[in-house]
Amino acid sequence: MKNLISRLALFVLAAMLLGIGGCKPKEIVTAKLIPLEDFFKNPEKANFQLSPDGKYYAYMAPYMRRMNVFVQEIGKDSASRLTSDTARSIMGFFWGSNSRILFLKDTGGDENFKLFGVNVDGSNLKGLTDFPKVRTEMIDDLPDIDDFVIIGLNKRNPQVFDPYRLNINTGEMTMLAENPGNIQSWYTDHEGKLRMASAIVDGVNTSLLYRETEDQPFKNVLTTSFKESLSPQFFTFDNKNIYASSNLGRDKMAIVEFDPRTGKEVKVLYDNKDFDVDALFYSRARKVLIAARYTSWKRERYFFDKSFEDMVGRMKKEFGDIEFGFSSNNKAEDKYIISTYTDKSMGSYYLYDVKTDKLDKIADLSPWLDEKEMASQLPVEYKSRDGLTINGYLTLPKGYTMKNAKDLPVVVNPHGGPWYRDQWGFNPEVQFLANRGYAVFQMNFRGSTGYGRKFWEASFKQWGKTMQDDITDGVNWLIDQGIADKSRIAIYGGSYGGYATLAGVTFTPDLYAAAVDYVGVSNLFTFMKTIPPYWKPMLDMFYEMVGDPAKDSLLMREASPVFHVDKIKTPLFVAQGANDPRVNKAESDQMVDALKKRGIEVEYMVKDNEGHGFYNEENRFDFYQAMEKFLNTHMAKKAETQAK
Repeated sequence: MKNLISRLALFVLAAMLLGIGGCKPKEIVTAKLIPLEDFFKNPEKANFQLSPDGKYYAYMAPYMRRMNVFVQEIGKDSASRLTSDTARSIMGFFWGSNSRILFLKDTGGDENFKLFGVNVDGSNLKGLTDFPKVRTEMIDDLPDIDDFVIIGLNKRNPQVFDPYRLNINTGEMTMLAENPGNIQSWYTDHEGKLRMASAIVDGVNTSLLYRETEDQPFKNVLTTSFKESLSPQFFTFDNKNIYASSNLGRDKMAIVEFDPRTGKEVKVLYDNKDFDVDALFYSRARKVLIAARYTSWKRERYFFDKSFEDMVGRMKKEFGDIEFGFSSNNKAEDKYIISTYTDKSMGSYYLYDVKTDKLDKIADLSPWLDEKEMASQLPVEYKSRDGLTINGYLTLPKGYTMKNAKDLPVVVNPHGGPWYRDQWGFNPEVQFLANRGYAVFQMNFRGSTGYGRKFWEASFKQWGKTMQDDITDGVNWLIDQGIADKSRIAIYGGSYGGYATLAGVTFTPDLYAAAVDYVGVSNLFTFMKTIPPYWKPMLDMFYEMVGDPAKDSLLMREASPVFHVDKIKTPLFVAQGANDPRVNKAESDQMVDALKKRGIEVEYMVKDNEGHGFYNEENRFDFYQAMEKFLNTHMAKKAETQAK
């Protein structure tokens, strides 16, 4: 999804991930016990970004337990705080010009993001899209055009976003087009002109629309089923053609050049036989492509540019096996922010000066965590019962290897989405669990992204069925390998992972000793009725991917855990944000009520100031503390019962 909000929020993902603690394994774990808060408190500093002129960097840091925006002149020792929000952390920020920073925030987790602006000296703090019940989406931050950005607002119609050109100093807006009701994405060229759009046709087909100039109407240049896609990355540097990720006529996404006048691919720039190629990067200063990205078990690059490849090589000599990424809002690209991370470290930030070849560390995200006390996240694979290869990750407590890991307590952690994937990298909840003596098992079940169209489509209308079988097959693989103690296996997940948790204890009631459902779907019928208004245009796609309440009512009832609570005997802990716009609180309410009526033990935590994720630090602490106690109690209890 080409949504700047997603990019801006990356720095908080690690802190927002959910975790659970545990009971002692049968063997002694050599890791030092680390306080729970050390895993889940706010980073010390995060999300560093250079100003366009390279004079300043801005970053996020805690103020009164909330992440706020700070700015510091390069070469100076002190920073200035630009925001002072105490109710909820800033979601993210970016530079609007050399002198002005823009930031996004919502209210209580409702995801109706509002855009604000503030000058680097703290003046002219202004709400730019401060409208009630309206969501702001970034279309183009216009890095080469000072004082303006292009945004999308669902102010006129809650279901769709109209594009506006916004003056970031005054707040004046000009609508660039009126959404006819089916456009989901807008695309600009390198001059910030609105030239392309992606629209839903007939509910399930998608069309790519194009125009040569902004005073012309959009014309349809390509229509495909939503199962195929051509996702624009950006225009070619002459603003004529498009670089895009495409799986038209192929299983895996490839990077192609596309001619919008003919509706045809001109050439393939890079494809990979095993994985989707999901991103393309370029140099703004030199106007050349530099690299494409795909993910095997780690993120990998394919280089188009020798200069960038040499810079990556320079960093590899510096950091070794540590993963790193580059960012430069600096127009001259003579300075870069280098962010590093591993599976054992949340990472650090460095300032790299190209002219002097000088690399200076500017911050550690979590200096209180000792990397030597963390556990390794290992890639694994296994076969599903119908022959698919399922890739995943297994994190063993410190002191264990694949050779000596025997009869360990395990937390099975299916990801959310479900059309998403787990990746290698630092995950505070995984490290917390490993520190408490658990093995943590993450798997990219069918439907997970990055493995091609066929693997993705294999998940359609398979909630609670073959998608769940992939999870179950992985658990049985761990048992067969002797790694898992079958009496001490828990399942935990958020969003779709929460659904998979409920499905796990419903459809395989003897497999798990404890379960934790976080903002999970329990009833596919009510879930479809309560989705955010801006998802409504995609409802027919959801019907095809999940199920149609009218045509597939039997299938959806069979797959909805709330209708099968009579099968559940596993102790369950449910957590929910009251303002969740994606998975309505009613999903958790009805599950808890149904279980209580049957006398099944269920703990329920609701946070009134949260949405689809516990964002405030104190709420994360409450959640993990309660989960650690819950899991410790029931995993130990199941093991004792099994022994008798």
